[in-house]
Amino acid sequence: MPEVPGLTTAAAAGVGNGSSCGGGDGGSGSAFDALSTDLMELILGRLPVPTLLRASAVCKPWRSLISSPAFYSHAGGGGGSPLPWFFLFGLHNTSSRNHQAFGFDPISYSWFSLPTTTTIAGPGNFHDPSSSSLVASSGYLFNTFPCFSFTRLFSPTWRVTSPLHFPRINPLLAVHAYSSSATPCFVVVGGVRFIGNLVDIEDRLAVEIYDPRSDSWDLCPPLPADFNSGNSSQSLSSALFKDQLYIFGIYSSFVSAFDLHSRVWSNVRTLRPPGALFSFLIACKDRLILAGMCLRPTGASFKLWEVEEETMDFSEIDAMPPDLLYSLVDSEDSDDKFASLKCVGSGNLIYVFNEEYHKKYPACMCQLGGSRKEPCSWRRLPTLRSPVNKFHKVISFCSTVSTGDVLHCED
Repeated sequence: MPEVPGLTTAAAAGVGNGSSCGGGDGGSGSAFDALSTDLMELILGRLPVPTLLRASAVCKPWRSLISSPAFYSHAGGGGGSPLPWFFLFGLHNTSSRNHQAFGFDPISYSWFSLPTTTTIAGPGNFHDPSSSSLVASSGYLFNTFPCFSFTRLFSPTWRVTSPLHFPRINPLLAVHAYSSSATPCFVVVGGVRFIGNLVDIEDRLAVEIYDPRSDSWDLCPPLPADFNSGNSSQSLSSALFKDQLYIFGIYSSFVSAFDLHSRVWSNVRTLRPPGALFSFLIACKDRLILAGMCLRPTGASFKLWEVEEETMDFSEIDAMPPDLLYSLVDSEDSDDKFASLKCVGSGNLIYVFNEEYHKKYPACMCQLGGSRKEPCSWRRLPTLRSPVNKFHKVISFCSTVSTGDVLHCED
């Protein structure tokens, strides 16, 4: 499994780091030099990240082009938005040296081993053995207790904010921009807080919205009382969809939407397909998807449903192939073997994985069809290469990644 910084270093050793992309040694240059910047972007933008990292070490002009914001729009497929990566951050509760971080690139279909010093480390968190305050969302990492701080994925720099009104652990966090040019705000929902050395699980904590421009937090109404039995990220999932932040009970199947403009909650409804044991609500481009484990007389299955956001009506769109599902869990004949399955997604990709150590965190990917009539495509992810440590907490999320993000990680 490649180390992200090592890819560029190895490539530089093999091809040099000249200032020109010409033929070298006084040569007249290559035909590639005669191409326009736009055409070079289109060609290079179709390459997977490992190849791009090596290409960035060929010469300074290529590195400048590949790491530029303009190139980002071409990365991952000829002008389209890049496919979201799948990230697994494993936290060890006794030694930070045993933390590990991995990123899966769906274009190259390979795992990357990420440096934990620039992914998991953070003020008040890296040396916290419980690490219950580390949260990830939409390309950001957050530390929520005892102080609130954040960083962009791959960035070594953390920013400490003004304090939350209610510092908390295990909240849900969403990153939302009210327009394409606006600075993203951070929305903190649920979680639990400490009173002295005790965790207060009864307190309904207010929603807090952070504005980075003013370094201030706005207080908003808390989660509806229906969610009192489970108001942390361990029992809730969230989906940011069309300026609505949907909060969904993984086991209760309660759902409510927080309007990010009016800042009020919708009425709580129940979204439970027949036979559902647990499920996760995911925003996938212009579709709201429910993904979950079902147990019916015909057997166990992991299914996907499309949800109509106005009525919360749902319709089944696909199911994971049985052989793939059973490859993610133990062979023992027990319904509990599915309890460790988790699910995240973004864009048109949904990732399902097992958070149990003894299986080495197996995962699969589903690529959604363009419509309900188009079939979905399921595929097993490569196995994480050893050594893989035993983690006491696994944080999973999806995020688009630009080659510039990876390159700046080592600058």
